[in-house]
Amino acid sequence: MDVELDDNGNYKLKIILIGNAGVGKTNLINIIQDKEFSENEAATPSCSFFMKEMTIDKVNFNVYLWDTIGQEKLKAQTKIFFKNSKIVILVYSITVKKTFTELEGWLKQVKDSLGDNVVLGVLGNKKDLFMQEEVSEEEAQEYAKSIGAEWGLTSAKTERQSFVTYLENLIKIYIKKANIKTEEKKQEVPKDNKVKLDSKDPKTKGKKKCC
Repeated sequence: MDVELDDNGNYKLKIILIGNAGVGKTNLINIIQDKEFSENEAATPSCSFFMKEMTIDKVNFNVYLWDTIGQEKLKAQTKIFFKNSKIVILVYSITVKKTFTELEGWLKQVKDSLGDNVVLGVLGNKKDLFMQEEVSEEEAQEYAKSIGAEWGLTSAKTERQSFVTYLENLIKIYIKKANIKTEEKKQEVPKDNKVKLDSKDPKTKGKKKCC
């Protein structure tokens, strides 16, 4: 996997949340911003992002979390926002089966845009509404396993920490796949601010990327 460092030696990491409208993507991102849960979350009119500094396994990241448009008719417009994403989280609501079954369409767009060079997550939201459940944990886990994704279950309303933990776990998977050495000090940032890590040469230069 390609990686990019900023001027301070922090890794830049783009993460996008995708899925149908109403699954709670915006409220999930609000958790990372320490914002209050909104019962009447409005549909996201356009793609936007929030940056947060995070340290995982002693590795410093500038994490860019992208909230994408959820309306099915606007799926084509979200494709450009997949560019340079390292982690993609497919979000569904456990209370609406359609939001789960249509993850396959979102996954196709991810594959068309990024191929297999991405860490995948499948996240069920609205766990607090378990009495209205239409998607079982077993079904969701089986699907996540079939596509090589990390499954999770949360509630943006009542289990905020579980989403943070889930996000941290995905970043740990990325660290491993990108061969980032957690036990070493930060690398010296090259003049062109670009690196590509592999097991042979951790300072091999890569093509310039943006978040």
